[in-house]
Amino acid sequence: MSFRPTTRESLADELAARAEKLSGRVRVIVDGPPPADPDGLGAAVAEELRLRGRAAVAVRARDFLRPASLRLEYGHHDEDMFLDGWLDVGALLREVLGDGPVLPRLWDAERDRAYRAEYADLGDEGVVVLSGSLLLGRGLPVELVAHLHMGRAALGRRTPPAERWTLPVFERYERERDPSGEADVLVMADHPDRPAMRG
Repeated sequence: MSFRPTTRESLADELAARAEKLSGRVRVIVDGPPPADPDGLGAAVAEELRLRGRAAVAVRARDFLRPASLRLEYGHHDEDMFLDGWLDVGALLREVLGDGPVLPRLWDAERDRAYRAEYADLGDEGVVVLSGSLLLGRGLPVELVAHLHMGRAALGRRTPPAERWTLPVFERYERERDPSGEADVLVMADHPDRPAMRG
C-alpha cells in the first residue's frame, strides 16, 4: 500500500472534488480520532464545496451525542458505551443523513441540553459532511468516506491525559470495525499537519 504526502488544504480539495462529481444528495463522512482533527477537515471540505458552488453543510458528530443520563449510565469511562452508546445514531439518520432539511446541531453535551439550531435546506444536490470519531461500521448511509488513521504511538502521545482511557476503544475500533478498509480515502495522520493519502 503506497501513500503520497499531501497537505490539509490539498486533502480538503481532493475530498470536495470527489464529492462534487456525485449527483443528488451526497453524504460524506470524515472519520478519525480527535487529535487527527476530523472536524477541522470536515469544515474545510464543506467550505471548499461552497466555493465551488455546491450547497454544503458541515455537521460534527459530537453535536449529536445522547443526553448524559443515557451516555453515562454505566459511568464516565465505560468503554463499550463510548464505542457504541454515546452517539445518537437515530437522530443522525433522522435529522442529518436523510433527503430533507439538515439540522446542523442537536445536543450540547457540555451543557447537557438541546441547541436551538435552525434547519439548513440544501436542496436535492446538497452535500452533508459529517465529521467525528468512531463513525464507521454503523451502517450509516453515505456516498464518500475518508478515514484519518493515527497509529497507536502517535495517538497516545497526542491524547490528553484525561482522555487516555479512550485509547483501548480506538484500538478496538480499528480491529473490530476496520475503518481503514471501509474508507474510500485513507489518510495517515500521525502528523496531522503533514498527512499522507493512500494512492
